[in-house]
Amino acid sequence: MSDIINATETEDGFEDEDEIQIVRIGKKPTMNYVVACMTLLNSGQPEVMVRARGQSITKAVETVDMLRRAFLKNIQIHSVDIGTEEVKREDGSAASLSMIEIVLGH
Repeated sequence: MSDIINATETEDGFEDEDEIQIVRIGKKPTMNYVVACMTLLNSGQPEVMVRARGQSITKAVETVDMLRRAFLKNIQIHSVDIGTEEVKREDGSAASLSMIEIVLGH
């Protein structure tokens, strides 16, 4: 399916982080993430966080926009957080990486 994870991974990919499920955006097609969000919201989750870093930020915005326009027209954006994370590279150096977190709910 898609990458649905939280603070500590479990085998099924679903976890609780203060009751908010996280859909982490990566390299898969946008529709995979749209379906993941719809599945979580339709299963009774009150809120879902869409999280992306770097070049995946565009895909996160596309995912949320597609949800709002085509699938769940009554969905609301509760918050949008942007920032920069420090990431260690394989060679040991540190790099800054932009990130976005969008919290959606009914």
